[in-house]
Amino acid sequence: MNKSELINEISTSANITKAEAGKALDVMIDSIIKATKDGQKVTLIGFGTFSVSDRAAREGRNPSTGAKIKIPASKSPKFTAGKAFKDAVNKKKAKAEPKKAVPKSKR
Repeated sequence: MNKSELINEISTSANITKAEAGKALDVMIDSIIKATKDGQKVTLIGFGTFSVSDRAAREGRNPSTGAKIKIPASKSPKFTAGKAFKDAVNKKKAKAEPKKAVPKSKR
């Protein structure tokens, strides 16, 4: 699903125009970016958490020449899926529970 398909889905589900859905999606994305840029975590219960992780400076190699290069420290956006989201993605059909044996005295 791409952004325009997501906007269509939001507008249909929320019974709003595509322009309103697009604006709402853009504001949500911008808010998440701004908050994480400021070092905050954004947690949507059941969906997941957006955060920033620090990557230390390290030494790497140029794949074409094999020369050593210094890779500077950086910050990387991170998303951790919430339990409800993971469960929805991994949903499997529930197995029928085996019937418990009825004691002879209750037959």
